[in-house]
Amino acid sequence: MYEYAIAWEWLNFAVRWLHVITAIAWIGSSFYFIALDLGLVKRPGLPVGAYGEEWQVHGGGFYHIQKYLVAPASMPEHLTWFKWESYATWFSGFALLAVVYYGGADLFLIDRTVLDIESWQAIGLSLASLAVGWILYDLLCKSPLGRNTWGLMALLYIVLIAMAWGYTQIFTGRAAFLHLGAFTATIMSANVFFIIIPNQKIVVADLIAGRTPDPKYGVIAKQRSLHNNYLTLPVIFFMLSNHYPLAFATEFNWIIAALVFLMGVTIRHWFNTTHARKGKPTWTWLVTVLIFIVIMWLSTVPKVLTGEEDQAGLSTREQTFVANGHFEAVRDVVQGRCSMCHAVEPVWDGIARAPKNVKLETDGEIAAHAREIYLQAGRSHAMPPGNITDLSPEERQLLVAWYETTVEGK
Repeated sequence: MYEYAIAWEWLNFAVRWLHVITAIAWIGSSFYFIALDLGLVKRPGLPVGAYGEEWQVHGGGFYHIQKYLVAPASMPEHLTWFKWESYATWFSGFALLAVVYYGGADLFLIDRTVLDIESWQAIGLSLASLAVGWILYDLLCKSPLGRNTWGLMALLYIVLIAMAWGYTQIFTGRAAFLHLGAFTATIMSANVFFIIIPNQKIVVADLIAGRTPDPKYGVIAKQRSLHNNYLTLPVIFFMLSNHYPLAFATEFNWIIAALVFLMGVTIRHWFNTTHARKGKPTWTWLVTVLIFIVIMWLSTVPKVLTGEEDQAGLSTREQTFVANGHFEAVRDVVQGRCSMCHAVEPVWDGIARAPKNVKLETDGEIAAHAREIYLQAGRSHAMPPGNITDLSPEERQLLVAWYETTVEGK
C-alpha cells in the first residue's frame, strides 16, 4: 500500500510535466498570434481579401505572413490548425486536478473549518462549477450584452470575483485558487473547442463549396480570442499559486484573486498596444506595481486565529496514524526538526508563513500530513531543505516505519 503513495507521486509529476509542456505550447502560440495580428501592416499590392501582412526573421530565415480577415479566394492545399495545444493543456490540467485534488480530497480539497462536506460532495461541486461556469459565460456572450465587448468583459470580471469568493467558502485556500485557474482555463479552452474552431470550419466548408464565407463567424471568434488574451496571465498566476501560501492562505485571498485579474489586464494592455504600434503606455506598469503592492499588503493582514484541534476532531484516517506505536517518537522528531517552520508563527529566521501553509504543530496536523512527511522527509531528502535541522538517517527510517506500518495495518 505504501508503494502506492510513491507511484501516485510519480504520476503527479508525470501529469504535471505534461501539463506544463502543453501549456507552454498553447500560451506560446497564443501570444505569438496575438502579437502577429496586432502588428499586421496594410500595404499596397496585397492579394484580394488580404487584411495585412508582416515580415519576420527567425532562425536564420525570413517569413512573409499575410492574414485574410474572412478567407482567401480558394482553399489552400495545406492548412495547419492550432487547436491541439489548447485541448491537450485542458485535458492534462484536468488530469492533474483529479490526481492531486480529487485523489487527495481530504487533504488538499476540503477544509472542514470552511465547509464540512464529504469528498464526493466536494468533487461534485468542483465538476459542477467548471461546467456551469462555461455555460453561464457562453450565454452572456450570446446575449444582447455580448455585442458590447468591453461591457461584457466588465461583467465577466464580476463573475470571476464572485467565483473567487465562492470557491474560498467551499474549499481550502490552495484548492480555491487552483479552481479559479481551472474555471478560467475551462472558459478559454471551451472558447477554442466550441466557438473558434467550429466557426473556422464553417468558413473552410464555405470555401470548399465555393460560397462566400459570412464575416460574422470571424467577428465572434475574435471576441472570444480577445477574452482568452486577457485571461491568460491570471491563469498562470493561479496555477503557480499553490506554492505560495501568502497568496492563497490569507484572510483576503479572494480579493487578492480579484486584483490578479486586473494585473492581467494592465500587463496585456501594454503588450497589445505596443504590438499594435500605438505607443507604449508605460503607465500600465505603474498601475501593475501598485496593485501588486496592495496584494502584498493584503497578504500580511492578520488572519483570524483558529483553535487547536483535539483528538475528537480527527478523522478516522488521522486517528489511525496517531494510534500507531511509532507516533510519539515521530511527533518528537517532527516538532524538533520541522515545526520551527511549519507553524502558525514560524520561529525560523526569514520564514514568515508556513511553507505551502503546511502546519505540523498538533497531533492532528502531523497525522493529516502523514503522506507528505513520508515522501518528503522519509523516502526522500527533500525536507528539511539542505537538511538544515540535521534530520538523521535513523529519524528518517522512523518516519518511514510509522507511515508504512500504519497503511499496512500493523
